[in-house]
Amino acid sequence: MSRQSCAGVAKELGLGDHLVGFAGGIPGEELQRISRSRNVLAAVLEAAIAAVYLEHGFERIEPAIVAAFASRIEYARSSHVDYKTELQEALARSGRQVHYTVLEVDGPPHDRRFACAAHVAGTQLGIGKGSTKKAAEQEAARQALEALGVVPERI
Repeated sequence: MSRQSCAGVAKELGLGDHLVGFAGGIPGEELQRISRSRNVLAAVLEAAIAAVYLEHGFERIEPAIVAAFASRIEYARSSHVDYKTELQEALARSGRQVHYTVLEVDGPPHDRRFACAAHVAGTQLGIGKGSTKKAAEQEAARQALEALGVVPERI
């Protein structure tokens, strides 16, 4: 499960509101920031899934987990392309490798923006921007694939 998927499901389930409702002693502004943080929401959902799994076992919780992630599972199965993996595999066939560099990091700690570049044999082939380093690298890899004339496969 990706952090982005977990955070999305957590938002759909209203876990941020539950955090606000059960938290005590945290200043209101800080509590609101925490309850909307993608990393916090994803971590809370992961912890909740783990706790329910340990208490009830896989068979009892599987239907609820699959239902909560159904749209994301279908998206990943039918349309998502992992550009970084596609690029790495395409380059491996010719004995080359990709290297990513962080070009820029902007914004406060809870709302960062990253710019990353994909380099192949010392040549920059793509630049990506995103709210996470991984997202920026994915976009840089997509551009690098395009520059190399490689059409990624859907998984």
